[in-house]
Amino acid sequence: MTLSGPGDSRQSKNQRREAAREKAKQLREEQRKKDVRNRVILISSLSVVVVAIIVGITLVITSTLKPAGPGPLNMASDGIQIGTGFVAATTPALAAGEDPIATANDPASGTVDIRTYVDYMCPYCGQFEATNNSQIADWVQSGAATIEIHPLSILDRSSLGTKYSTRAANAAACVANYAPDQFWQYNSLLFSNQPAENTEGLDDAKLKDLASQAGVTSTDQVNSCIDDTQFKGWVSDATSRALSGNLPNSDVSIQGTPTVLVNGQKYSGSLTDPAAFSAFVVQVSNEALSTATPTPSPAAG
Repeated sequence: MTLSGPGDSRQSKNQRREAAREKAKQLREEQRKKDVRNRVILISSLSVVVVAIIVGITLVITSTLKPAGPGPLNMASDGIQIGTGFVAATTPALAAGEDPIATANDPASGTVDIRTYVDYMCPYCGQFEATNNSQIADWVQSGAATIEIHPLSILDRSSLGTKYSTRAANAAACVANYAPDQFWQYNSLLFSNQPAENTEGLDDAKLKDLASQAGVTSTDQVNSCIDDTQFKGWVSDATSRALSGNLPNSDVSIQGTPTVLVNGQKYSGSLTDPAAFSAFVVQVSNEALSTATPTPSPAAG
């Protein structure tokens, strides 16, 4: 056996232990540096993601807060008035944020003022329309009445995320703006093709097709208006105004749709009995005529 001498290069037990400790220290230091690098990379990546999210949110907020454009032509009262021959009364567009101008009517004139506040998804509005469309058309055509229609967007929650009430009201506003004399027919078609609640409602292609069926000739403008929901901001504002207090020229507030006023008086009768609504219209009309100030008789010579 060969014995180790004083100059033997082999490490002692203590030296090996110290070398192992040093190696472990080096490994820990390398791992620490690696962890720091990974942490920096992770933080940098998260920062990029956060910045992207902030930019996205900013764009959404900016788009949402973008000032609303003007309302549609011929709806300065937030509704469109239809008279003899289904011709619409013409009015300028409301500027963004401008208060609506209530339509002036004279009950003593003998022409009955009918106003309806409707949501195109509302089944009760559909019932009233189906029941009374024909006789209202006769009254309007003969000059016995005018009708002013106010589209609202109350039931967006009932269209599975498609916001049909807003889209349909916007489509109606598009027709009012570009083809007002076809509004009566378009309004009728929206109700005769009314979708059920809690469905997606009619798609934009169908809304455009109904405009064509109503006789709209400015189809490019109306179609673009529907695609772009040009009057979405106005629909929201008009709905808020209608729900904020008493309706113009009345002491009536909206509790639901349809809300129907005849010379400012609310109709609360059956939605499915045309005779009931006709009787109410006749009663209100007679009251207006009976309370009108009579024309003074010429003085005796």
